[in-house]
Amino acid sequence: MKRYIAIFTAILLANIAFAQEQAAEDTQAQALATSPAESWEAANEAYNKGEYSQAATLYESILDSEMHSAKLYYNLGNAYFKQEKLGKAILNYNRALRLAPGDEDIIHNLEYATAATKDQIEEIPEFFLKKWWAAMRNIMGCNGWTIASLAVLALTLAAALVYLLSQVLSLRKVGFYCMCIGMVVFIASTIFACQTRQALVGGGEGVILSSAAPVKSSPDRAATDLFVLHEGTKLTLGEQIDGWAEIRIADGRKGWIETSRIEII
Repeated sequence: MKRYIAIFTAILLANIAFAQEQAAEDTQAQALATSPAESWEAANEAYNKGEYSQAATLYESILDSEMHSAKLYYNLGNAYFKQEKLGKAILNYNRALRLAPGDEDIIHNLEYATAATKDQIEEIPEFFLKKWWAAMRNIMGCNGWTIASLAVLALTLAAALVYLLSQVLSLRKVGFYCMCIGMVVFIASTIFACQTRQALVGGGEGVILSSAAPVKSSPDRAATDLFVLHEGTKLTLGEQIDGWAEIRIADGRKGWIETSRIEII
């Protein structure tokens, strides 16, 4: 008799556990079926309650609906960082930074997360002009530079009309100089817009998501291990062949790594 009671109790407990699991899955499915705005509110609420896994799932569901923003990637990075998933946190911080290059909160959290990675790579110093150019470009994102270039173009055309149509010599001089300055600013802002756009769609950088990833001398598992990189390390991508990608890290070292171990920013 006791044996049957034990079996019945075990079956009952199994059914209760299964029902609880199904209820949790149904709740999650309902959350994912809501609108992006509702998912956003639910994700923020889950994050504030410390339910970081649920928050990350909801943020990802918004991305699946083809909606993107710097704030969304930033919050998703925070949710992954709270779960100690450095690779995904750094990946999403970088994606947020591409949409909002000058955001101090994103920069701070990215630097903090990067400092927690195992690979502390010393970067090769950049030529100061190249560094200055990058700093200028990162003042705004792609949309910001596009709008700025169009606004400058309009002002340049207005200055050109003043130069061509004005009968007053002083105004013609002002129009000429403003036209020249405007052309320079227009060209620079257009280049910045093109470069930031290329960074968004080019797929030239990635982040390691696996705990450890050996870098090979050639795209072959039997090739020599050059060095090992760890989760969260950012790298520049080159040629890709049959599941392998040629990579370069900040200190200049190169090699080949399996693409399954990384995700493109």
